[in-house]
Amino acid sequence: MDRIHDLEAVVFDVLGTLVDEPSGLRAAIRQAVPLPDAAVDDLLVSWQQHVEGAQQEIAQGRREYVSTETVDREAAQHVADLAGITDPAVLARLATAGERLSPWGDSLSALERLAAHLPVIGLSNAGRTALLRLNAYAGLRWHQVLSAETVQAYKPAPEVYRLAVETAGCAPDRILMVAAHAWDLRGAQAVGMRTAYVERPVGDPPAITDTFDGYFATIDALVAELTG
Repeated sequence: MDRIHDLEAVVFDVLGTLVDEPSGLRAAIRQAVPLPDAAVDDLLVSWQQHVEGAQQEIAQGRREYVSTETVDREAAQHVADLAGITDPAVLARLATAGERLSPWGDSLSALERLAAHLPVIGLSNAGRTALLRLNAYAGLRWHQVLSAETVQAYKPAPEVYRLAVETAGCAPDRILMVAAHAWDLRGAQAVGMRTAYVERPVGDPPAITDTFDGYFATIDALVAELTG
């Protein structure tokens, strides 16, 4: 990958790349309903399938855009129905589980080091309010953080990445998109952004046909490459 002088901004995906979304949701489900691990994992899969299905319906024009706050409330209700949760307070807390996700061990320090050299932007499908609360909970610090809610779409819709390009104020090939999800990086490539894949246990690994600009085991390794 080219060194830092070739870039004008670095854009990071948030969910899965900088914070451990599945573990946070799993913990919230377990708190809501104490069940064996296998049962909690099944409920987590149901939550994830609902979110993915809702976002696909929106992307395909079969549903009007709603933010992640709405989709997460639906997912929480779905899990509650499956698990027999009837307490409104328990359901309300479960619905906001996406606002309480812990960062991966290298996320905070790597962001801080990189921010001393380049503008650092977060770009997330999370709704504006959820993203604000998640940033505060996880301790994420940005020069700018952008929600896909601004353009009423979900990644990998091109308008989400164009939002980051417009915010950075430079050509897309001067911006590096960093994510643990190959589908996310393909979306960024489609609008001309450069791309770096970072391995995470919960990510979407690249296919053989993917040709990203960089591949890294950790964000620490990415930052070292960019600033070393």
